Amino acid sequence: MRSALDPAWIEPGLDSRAVSFENPTGERGAGGRTHAGRKGAPSRRIEPGKSVVLADLEGPGRLRHFWMTVPPAPPEVMRALLLEVYYDDLVEPSVSVPCLDFFGLPHGRPVAFDSLLASTHEGRGFNLYAPLPFNKRVRVEFTNAASRAVELYYQIDYTLESWQTSNGYLHATFRRENPTTQQRDFVILEGLRGPGRFLGCNVGIRVLDEGMWYGEGEVKVFRDGDTTHPTICGTGLEDYVGTAWGMGTHSSTHAGSPLNLRRDPGQPQPDFLSFYRWHVLDPIVFTTDCRVTIQQIGAAIFGEGQEEAFQRYAATHRAAGGGWRMQPRQGVHAFGIAERVDDYCATAFVYCRQPQPVTRVDLPSALADIERLGYEQPHPFEGMLAG
Repeated sequence: MRSALDPAWIEPGLDSRAVSFENPTGERGAGGRTHAGRKGAPSRRIEPGKSVVLADLEGPGRLRHFWMTVPPAPPEVMRALLLEVYYDDLVEPSVSVPCLDFFGLPHGRPVAFDSLLASTHEGRGFNLYAPLPFNKRVRVEFTNAASRAVELYYQIDYTLESWQTSNGYLHATFRRENPTTQQRDFVILEGLRGPGRFLGCNVGIRVLDEGMWYGEGEVKVFRDGDTTHPTICGTGLEDYVGTAWGMGTHSSTHAGSPLNLRRDPGQPQPDFLSFYRWHVLDPIVFTTDCRVTIQQIGAAIFGEGQEEAFQRYAATHRAAGGGWRMQPRQGVHAFGIAERVDDYCATAFVYCRQPQPVTRVDLPSALADIERLGYEQPHPFEGMLAG
């Protein structure tokens, strides 16, 4: 069967549509009616506490591309914009996430990046290309839970098409643990029933703990009855992202780290960072259940003359792996990897054969401790476009 990714492929059975404020129903021949079609309704002002339906469509079909933007604003405003998606007859959402996290942007901080499934062009235009098939119906809702009004622009491109029994419904669920608990791994995903496929995730970390490096923790995938030990076990955080020996700002097709926020380049650990990983060419499929976790393990080094500092650190940070290496080379008193505590959040993307509800966003948890730091500068458009 030929793929829609083949640019020469023509399939008349696909009925191409789009919804936006210029055509909120997606009806054939109904776009751009306002003000005689001269850009009469490109956006809408959404007041605090208000919701708007972005799409309410009868199926079968497939949402193929989300594009959205709002004027730049402080992190606590951007993080308080919520997106929910309801499938078929469900009264609870199967997608419930902060908007920016849906597009790969934790911490309410837009940054430019490009990947196979999500991109933020110039740090301002939010795009998602992961498809959302729907059988009977799909409803997409946007909620402004911030304290100020926002001007929302959006377009969802979709096709009406026959339903394939092999389709999965895209689920997206948000979690945050602030702070994590030492030696208890942060859970990226759990609770969805298979058959299904873990498409990937984006993860945000607010670095809280001491040390020289936060990212020695392994990503583990427990599937179909795994209990104590997983079927898939990684080798370290930056390894999961596809890089090595630390992790700086970068983006690529299947993985990257778009946000790496530091006061200065010499700062040993960032204040905020994010990463994403898509399992497209390396699918993670499960029959009954799937649980994905990541350890909070870091690395620390203490030079000669820092013996007391090492004793204090070792007393509160249990060694991991092979334990502390004492005097591994001249000038170094101790080096090792150790359990630590940081602030983690994650949005997991999962296809499931049957639509099912996810836990809705806990807004106070999502908004805590993400305010702009003293050295961060507002986006130049923030004052110009404030409503």
